[in-house]
Amino acid sequence: MTIALADTALSQKLALANRILFDQGIVDAFGHISVRHDQSPNHFLLSCNRAPGLVTSADILVYDLNGDLAQPSDKRSYLERFIHSEIYRARPDVMSVVHSHSPNVIPFGVTGQRLRPIFHMSGFLGSGSALFEIRDTGGNTDLLISSSGLGRALAQSLGSSNCVLMRGHGSTTTAPSIEVAVYRAVYAEVNAKLQLSAAALGPVTFLNPDEAALAAATTEGQVERAWQLWAERITAF
Repeated sequence: MTIALADTALSQKLALANRILFDQGIVDAFGHISVRHDQSPNHFLLSCNRAPGLVTSADILVYDLNGDLAQPSDKRSYLERFIHSEIYRARPDVMSVVHSHSPNVIPFGVTGQRLRPIFHMSGFLGSGSALFEIRDTGGNTDLLISSSGLGRALAQSLGSSNCVLMRGHGSTTTAPSIEVAVYRAVYAEVNAKLQLSAAALGPVTFLNPDEAALAAATTEGQVERAWQLWAERITAF
């Protein structure tokens, strides 16, 4: 089966998103972001195995929902491409996925505590993040989602949430666009830092589900403002 070429602008935007996430401290040498193919919903775009801060449009590869390359390439693939393939399979509404190991999120996954929206910028967290325990599916592993089976289990834990915490590993966020995916990954980390700080002071009053939904509709309707700022920081150098 011949797969239509993805729009060049989409590949360029995905490469830029990788570099923004690095600039914002969400990823370092590890982590990745993908986007669903604009011409084929059963395929997605993801960089080859490369540090996010170095990704260019020439590094973008096309995968099917089995996590297999749709077009031959001599470039090495990410081991955890199955995070992306299985979420796209399970969630037709998802258009972009970010996986990261941002530091302030890690304590929540290892203590079984959910991220809950502490301020209006993180309304996308809704009633709280989902939790994934890899031992329930894979037993003792290296904690990487390196197979379709583990990817399916992660997608099941994610459910209808926008964010799932991965014990001892990091988090995965989903969104209807690249821009919103980057926004959510950035503010999941910001929320985690604020939630840790607030918990040390006393009981926390979180946004309730209605407040979270209303806040998300307002803030995510203005994501382009943040995207332009973050992109300008990258292209200015």
